Amino acid sequence: MIDRGAIRARFSERAFIVNDAFATALEVALALEKPLLVEGPAGVGKTESAKVLADALGTRLIRLQCYEGLDAMTALYEWNYPRQMLRIRLTESEGTSLDEREAQIFSEPFLLRRPLLEAITEDRAPVLLIDEVDRADEAFEAFLLEVLAEWQVTIPELGTIRAKHPPHVVLTSNRTRELSDALRRRCLFFWLPYPSLPEEIAILHARLPAVSHALADQIARAMQVLRALPMQKAPGVAEALDWARALMSLHRDHLDMAALEQTLGCVLKTHEDHDVLTAHIDALDPVLTDGARPLPPGGHGLTTDFGFGSVSTPDR
Repeated sequence: MIDRGAIRARFSERAFIVNDAFATALEVALALEKPLLVEGPAGVGKTESAKVLADALGTRLIRLQCYEGLDAMTALYEWNYPRQMLRIRLTESEGTSLDEREAQIFSEPFLLRRPLLEAITEDRAPVLLIDEVDRADEAFEAFLLEVLAEWQVTIPELGTIRAKHPPHVVLTSNRTRELSDALRRRCLFFWLPYPSLPEEIAILHARLPAVSHALADQIARAMQVLRALPMQKAPGVAEALDWARALMSLHRDHLDMAALEQTLGCVLKTHEDHDVLTAHIDALDPVLTDGARPLPPGGHGLTTDFGFGSVSTPDR
């Protein structure tokens, strides 16, 4: 088992900056063999952390993407019906009994393993990522509790299948709905917030080594400003990285108003959030290289193209 120092080092080698608190949570989850529920805003690296953990442990990542209407069978297994039908047709003339033919088609070769069954039957403990568990309904959550408690499932045609090696489980949630107390008690918990200014600068340099120090600093400070505004969808780390890549592709080594106008569509994803920034555009003046912008001639509003159409900035 690896300690938090090794976790931080291995994550850093894979360009994922993890602080001491998160590394400790991962260490404890691995030591206690308990699921870790990671909650936080969208785009802060919850899903990516599970991917990096699997790579750092040298094991397989198995991902179950949750969604409304997800049922137990879809998450566990399905029978390969086309192959079963083909086998039935090919064996019609063999003279075998109905029971024998049924036993043939409901056997391991015809079983399609879905993420939960795959995680249980791996020869080496994988990392099981149950992504956006808050999007699944309460019935699936209740089923998941049983699997997490026992690490075994029953397939009527095959019997009970028990885990050879219980997987390392990471559940993620964006809190679109409140999870049950039973599920929370089953898991360890960690809240993954937006990164601090130094952390975000470090993330930009780790993921994009070619980014200039000035540009990384400006992007990180701009993200701090944007997240403090009353946005519908505050930008996450993923948007900061997209923004940096876009600016670098345009050969920009600093962030000014022209660059902001050209690339803000990488960061803000709704028209309403563009309007919010328009109303609070002054907040970005200390971040931009060209500083405060002068009023246009005649004192009229400044029309600014923020990536997706024009919006009008009020007179200042």
